[in-house]
Amino acid sequence: QVQLVESGGGLVQAGGSLRLSCAASGSFFRFNAMAWYRQAPGDQREVVARVTYDGDVAYVDSVKGRFTISMNSLKNAVDLQMNDLKPEDTGVYICYMVSQSVPGGSQYRHWGQGTQVTVYS
Repeated sequence: QVQLVESGGGLVQAGGSLRLSCAASGSFFRFNAMAWYRQAPGDQREVVARVTYDGDVAYVDSVKGRFTISMNSLKNAVDLQMNDLKPEDTGVYICYMVSQSVPGGSQYRHWGQGTQVTVYS
């Protein structure tokens, strides 16, 4: 089993920065993809940033140039550095990873519990 635990959320003034972290534990061969999703009240969950095992990254347009997603050296954790935060960045940030238990095996999706980020003007 794989468990994801997020940390780093909080309350921050507009223009400030936060760094979110997500650590994976359990049994796995590797994670093929990692991502951060965001869900604001009344809105659907959207992917904010994602990174593949090979290091390819992608961002939603609204955070380009402000957010940076990165994996640790062991590729079992993912961070999201958020700079120049805006009120519209407010929401629950949820960690997501896709794992393989053995080489070439089936892939499995994992979700964290989410961490609250609130940006005030």
